[in-house]
Amino acid sequence: MENEALYKARAEYAKVEQRYVDSLRAKGLKFAERGEGADECARLREQLAARGVKVRNAGASLSAGHLSPACVECTGEYGSETFSTTFKCHRDCYFCFNKNQPDYERFFRAGCPWEEGLARCKSEHETLGCVGLTGGEPLLDVDDSVAFLHRARELFPDAHMRMYTSGDLLTAESAQRLADAGLDEIRFSVKDDDPPHMQQKVLDAMRLAKDFFPSVMVEMPVVPGAEQHMKDLLRAFDEIGIDGINLLEFCFPFCNWPEFEKRGLKLKNPPFEVMYDYGYSGGLAVAGSEELILRLMLWALDEGIGIGLHYCSLENKHRSEVRIKNERVAGGFSEFEFDEGDFFLKIGKVFGTDVEVARQALESAGCDGLRFDEDEQSLAFPLRYAPLLEGLARPDGTPIEPQICYFVYECDDEGAYLVDVALEDLPHRSTT
Repeated sequence: MENEALYKARAEYAKVEQRYVDSLRAKGLKFAERGEGADECARLREQLAARGVKVRNAGASLSAGHLSPACVECTGEYGSETFSTTFKCHRDCYFCFNKNQPDYERFFRAGCPWEEGLARCKSEHETLGCVGLTGGEPLLDVDDSVAFLHRARELFPDAHMRMYTSGDLLTAESAQRLADAGLDEIRFSVKDDDPPHMQQKVLDAMRLAKDFFPSVMVEMPVVPGAEQHMKDLLRAFDEIGIDGINLLEFCFPFCNWPEFEKRGLKLKNPPFEVMYDYGYSGGLAVAGSEELILRLMLWALDEGIGIGLHYCSLENKHRSEVRIKNERVAGGFSEFEFDEGDFFLKIGKVFGTDVEVARQALESAGCDGLRFDEDEQSLAFPLRYAPLLEGLARPDGTPIEPQICYFVYECDDEGAYLVDVALEDLPHRSTT
């Protein structure tokens, strides 16, 4: 007995993803084979977990050793906000995603309205765990950066203050001014394709920074094919004695595709774990970056590298956005479960031939919150009742197939509403 309603629902979600991928392929972008590298990444993740690496945000974040408070608060209780004073930069990185930012051209010319941004943030948050300053390059105008830090400290006196920089403009004078303004953490973005003398300049800046700031970090994307170079850099960072490194999944920023193609890079497929119109402008993950990061983390643990290691995937960026949207309303929908791992709102569903079998079991147990959708031929139920459906079968003896449906709470000019974004098989859920 085939469940046509379920197959139809699955097909609709699959079509959304396929249309997205096809539209990008039509523009010349190249994707890896679907699922390429997934088994190897799963194997490496198991090894890392067995080594005591902390698994965070449903696997989107992996950490060992020091983890910046800003990374904790990215999906934490008190939150983290990042601002720019300028989009100007003396670098021209082919993977920079600033051009995806709203009003990029205007802010590049006139500077970013950071005063307004801080004021808005204060109106929305009485307290804030972390405040970040990025760019462009904040060191192009140290006066503005210092002014930003002073104002941010006035509004959020207990916040952890961090700044992102390429590092090659840092001087003892500017470091002292930033430290006096309350900068807690400086993050260096090391460029994989810099010539040796430029990378040495940034390494020297890290040594300088240790004399001025409580925390010195590196945050850089990991480009497939750069394994030996990354090992050399990790050894150098460890020798300097920085606190840790954020190993970012390398992303394509919806521009400069020829630069990616000439390097033989392809995009991860599927592009997202959960298809959704994410607001993060960082782009699409490049295939092979995650696998290399996981290998590097295992190697670093074996080598005894002492700095903190944090894998921040593209999905981890999305986790923060989904949490902001869903956590604020999680208590307002009693039939939905707020997943503390990936931060989606979730509900159980059965379709078509499974509906009556499930309804009888759920109603007999006094399940509240049942909702039948005539068009979809589905019955929605709170996930806490899912164990009641284990072992149930259709009249022909075929096991029923309960599903989890993922939702995001949207609030825009059209109002506030829930958007269903994914459907997957319901795994076994223990009653204990």
